[in-house]
Amino acid sequence: MEILHKNIAKTDAVIWVHVASLGEYEQGLPVIEQLKAEYPSHKIVLTFFSPSGYEVKKNTTVADVVVYLPLDSKKKVSCFLNATHPELAIFVKYEIWPNYLKALKQRKIPSILISAIFNKNQIYFRIYGGFMRKALSNFTHYFVQNESSKSLLSSIGITNTTVSGDTRFDRVSKILERDNRLDFMEVFTQNSNCLVAGSTWPEDESFLINYINTASSDLKFVLAPHKIKGDNILKLKAAIQKPTALYSDYKTSDLKASQVLLIDHIGLLTRIYSYANYAYVGGGFATGLHNTLEPAIFGIPVVIGPHYQGFQEAEELVAKKGLISISNGQEFQETINYLRSDSDFVAKTGAINSGYISKNKGASIQIMAYIRTLI
Repeated sequence: MEILHKNIAKTDAVIWVHVASLGEYEQGLPVIEQLKAEYPSHKIVLTFFSPSGYEVKKNTTVADVVVYLPLDSKKKVSCFLNATHPELAIFVKYEIWPNYLKALKQRKIPSILISAIFNKNQIYFRIYGGFMRKALSNFTHYFVQNESSKSLLSSIGITNTTVSGDTRFDRVSKILERDNRLDFMEVFTQNSNCLVAGSTWPEDESFLINYINTASSDLKFVLAPHKIKGDNILKLKAAIQKPTALYSDYKTSDLKASQVLLIDHIGLLTRIYSYANYAYVGGGFATGLHNTLEPAIFGIPVVIGPHYQGFQEAEELVAKKGLISISNGQEFQETINYLRSDSDFVAKTGAINSGYISKNKGASIQIMAYIRTLI
């Protein structure tokens, strides 16, 4: 609370945006950036629930104040809202905080949920979910990703909804507008074909390493593991039998002579994907599929594991044959070898991915049009 009192005066106009973690931050970013551009006299308060999001983005300049959201108790809610006195509260995707939402409604502060997605197994749609249904009903408006989410909300009497799609499409579309060049990648790739494997877990890395160790020398590899702390990176390096460099040591390494580059740093992966001819996105064998849109925006084929259900964009792109789902190491090997042998197929598959993103962007435009009626 000390940070809030220090940075927010009683006379300040405030917009509050809450995200759970890094993924939701990226999802909300197009709207946050537009708010900052259109309402420069307002202060933007950005709150996180997860340390994995806060620690990475606590120094971001898109918000005026970045803090953890205090727990959802009546006393802490009252203190937070008194300190921030927002004109508008924006929650991203899944964030339903009963006491905050109740207090916002009581104070007549509009609250919206953006890029929301619902499924029938969530507590709101269960016979015993009355308390959470009541909390959900306190939002002023909902911007949902698809028609099924709108129908589910309608089934419990919530009709103040707009199907706007997912703001992540707007976010990744902007990636193409920036400078994605990385000096170390220019040196490393040397115009060779490159496979980038991002956000990998041990279940992914076991067959990735097998493939790397038997691959021909004309294909470069970048591995960006999800876990970079501890000895995970060193274990990976020890298991790889090809010349390998670490990002943390790249200035003293012979990048040109290395066939594999291990990324032991956060925040580079999106730009690294711009150098890929093919990408593998991890999590589909483990805890949950990571972001497939970031490599897909560059118009390249993307390979994933078998468990992608519940990720709408992955389900749709697998059906459209832009994403390629594999079930084991043998299928991975066959898939990459085929991609390397058929440049027309690579181009066609990549075009499916980039076209899909282009077609689905625009959620931020609808959300901002509504926000302008509130502020």
